[in-house]
Amino acid sequence: MDQRVHVPIDDPNADTEWNDILRKHGVIPEKPPSPTPIIEEALQEAIKQAHEKRLEGKDLDELDELEDDEDEAFLAKYREQRVAELSTITQASIYNQVYPLQKPDYARDVTEASRKAYVLVHLTSSLGTNVESQLLTELWRELARKFGEIKFCEMRADLCIEGYPERNTPTILIYRNGDIQKQLVSLRELGGQRTTIEDLQRLLVEVGAVKDNDYRVSKSRTTESAPKTIRNSTKTTAMDDEDDDWD
Repeated sequence: MDQRVHVPIDDPNADTEWNDILRKHGVIPEKPPSPTPIIEEALQEAIKQAHEKRLEGKDLDELDELEDDEDEAFLAKYREQRVAELSTITQASIYNQVYPLQKPDYARDVTEASRKAYVLVHLTSSLGTNVESQLLTELWRELARKFGEIKFCEMRADLCIEGYPERNTPTILIYRNGDIQKQLVSLRELGGQRTTIEDLQRLLVEVGAVKDNDYRVSKSRTTESAPKTIRNSTKTTAMDDEDDDWD
């Protein structure tokens, strides 16, 4: 019976003539490809992408200031793109304010309106001591002025839904195409009492109400911290909360 011959191998990954012979005869496997070229290619692609997107988020005045630093044709292309974006936004901006809601008109002003545009409802607290609700009211106004193509509404939670728990306020309901697409109970998932306009803009991008490359978002996006991810919320209505929400 043939006996297995022990072949000395110091380092199977080393680039040696001996290892080349062993690989040729199938004694050791082929050396895996070096990850360095892949890493370098990814790095170069990242640099290229960053260079191509260096003008994103800049308004027309800022683009004009770069005339001496950027290629004229490239700058003209971006300026034309920005003008087109502004024109589209201006035409779609038909709301531009926070709309108070009345229960009898809720279906018309929210559900039906969401077939034409995104509708965001803030169910507010009935108490003047709810800091999160007060904060969201202020941020709601700012968002309404900034994103006029989205309809922002407000209504006291207990007037909208009888017996709605105060501890669940503020509640955000996001409607599109006649249905609730997302629901957030309190601002806990966004940052609580430290919620910012950037947190809410990320929410708008996440649900598809605003494009990620929208210059209004790019301009105000902070580069110091990584974007937060809003935890998934079950597509449901406020009336379908768990029983313990109503205790």
